[in-house]
Amino acid sequence: MAHLEPKEVLARNLRRIRTSTGLSQEALAARAGLHRTYVSSVERGQRNVSVENIFAIARALGCEPQALIDADAAEKE
Repeated sequence: MAHLEPKEVLARNLRRIRTSTGLSQEALAARAGLHRTYVSSVERGQRNVSVENIFAIARALGCEPQALIDADAAEKE
């Protein structure tokens, strides 16, 4: 399998974890203190996300930040 770009790894993991928790993009954004359109653009792989925001998103999802950047998990999608 081809290696994914880092933004796509984050996008796939974020989408998978968010949907498995039953959160909407809007609910996740509110929990993380971010705008819904920002979360949407991260899920589409269009954003370079800061470390601070990766940690904020992970806290809002109740997961470890590493889960968002796990390339092996993203490639299984």
